[in-house]
Amino acid sequence: MEQNDHSEHSHYDAEASKIGMWLFIFTELILFGGLFIVYSVYRMLNPEAFHLAAEELNTTIGAINTVLLLISSMTIAMSTSALKLKKKGATLGLLAITIILGLAFLVNKYFEWSLKFEHGIWPGSEHLLKDFGQGEILFFGLYFVMTGLHALHIIIGLIIILFAAVRVQKGTVNENRAALLDNAGLYWHLVDLIWIFLFPLFYLIH
Repeated sequence: MEQNDHSEHSHYDAEASKIGMWLFIFTELILFGGLFIVYSVYRMLNPEAFHLAAEELNTTIGAINTVLLLISSMTIAMSTSALKLKKKGATLGLLAITIILGLAFLVNKYFEWSLKFEHGIWPGSEHLLKDFGQGEILFFGLYFVMTGLHALHIIIGLIIILFAAVRVQKGTVNENRAALLDNAGLYWHLVDLIWIFLFPLFYLIH
């Protein structure tokens, strides 16, 4: 039994795991950084159209989602601290809150997108192509691509956090083997950071 435990620990490399996550985060930042550059260029070329299109978005929903993600970043950070203090119950509780907040973000996003679809606003829709100019079409194209990609990252993040929570419950992630939870936190902070840029670009800058 002791030999198996030693074997498990010999294959545990927290530093390599974190380096791998940072490299992955770097590639994600390049991806979204490229999209932000595309957005900036098109906005400079179509300032009035982007202003009019932004009026179609619900700033309140965007603000609520921002608060949800900020709180969720706090709770997952608190969960890593709780794990290091050997407070398993508190760790699981904080992870559960993080997951609930992430799901609430997705529900809000679903209703927001549903309203757009009800008004005939989606990429390639007849209403969008017929009643809006090229600038507005570009705005909504970027809006759906960038917020949709971000929502996908939210889903992936929730799966990672759920997996980490299961491992915490089993005891395979603990105060001495916390890399999985640390990496889940890093990924979730990335998701939060991306939204911090998306929210003002689409909802606030008119």
